[in-house]
Amino acid sequence: MPELPDIAAYISALEPRIVGQPLQRVRLQSAFLLRTAQPPLKDVDGRIVRQLRRIGKRIAIGLENDLWLVLHLMIAGRLHWRAPDAKLAGRQTLAAFDFPNGSLVLTEAGSKRRASLHVVLGEEALRSFDAGGIDVFSSNLDAFRTALTGENHTLKRALTDPRLLSGIGNAYSDEILHAAQLSPLTLTQKLKPEEWERLYAATHHTLEFWINRLRADGTAAFPEKVTAFREGMAVHFRYGEPCPRCGDKVLRIRYADKETNYCARCQTSGKVLADRSLSRLLGSDCPRTMEELEALKRR
Repeated sequence: MPELPDIAAYISALEPRIVGQPLQRVRLQSAFLLRTAQPPLKDVDGRIVRQLRRIGKRIAIGLENDLWLVLHLMIAGRLHWRAPDAKLAGRQTLAAFDFPNGSLVLTEAGSKRRASLHVVLGEEALRSFDAGGIDVFSSNLDAFRTALTGENHTLKRALTDPRLLSGIGNAYSDEILHAAQLSPLTLTQKLKPEEWERLYAATHHTLEFWINRLRADGTAAFPEKVTAFREGMAVHFRYGEPCPRCGDKVLRIRYADKETNYCARCQTSGKVLADRSLSRLLGSDCPRTMEELEALKRR
């Protein structure tokens, strides 16, 4: 799912292309994409784009007369900049937003249609999409700690909760926790003061680094290859590969359709965190250390 750095890169690429331009029309290929009926979608035709905003993991396109188009790409939605009046070809193409200088095309891989488009009127309606999470770049350490300790959750869950922090998901939370050298399963109310300082600094540095890198990559061309895995990531989606800090193999915890990647030596003092599927399979024989895990693999 595109997260804060990816959404920031999209917005940076879109601003010079569509701000100040009239949205000639929106062509829908999938009726499931549009989730609102009032105001009607045709009301945006011909309206000039005034601004773009990020709301969590959503992109909000502000038009004349206080109309807003709110896009949520979900897991597999992606944006593409095409020639004007681009054809809506293929099952993955959901919609096109036509401008005089090009068409912004929305696609979604897979058979599940989770991406959404809302048309809303006014700031109050726009605020309804804000889950309430704080913006880490406009918050100090105390506000950051207060947001994450309101309830006693694991760091992984707290970082990815949109009610607590805005725009962080599975991928960048892995990178943040590796940079902070903290276990994803540490409870927020158990962190020491120096650990809070590391987490706060790692959150800022990680997000800032990837925002700047993705914006730079998108300067020459529109960001077409938005993915949950980026070359240069330390641990996310790098299971079995060497940790760039210590060289040990990156491990993972799998749950539902997600996984958390981490380095045991750097983040958990060498302890292997229990993976649900492995724990169910091995019971009390489930490895607890890197040495036990390597021994299990050699059997």
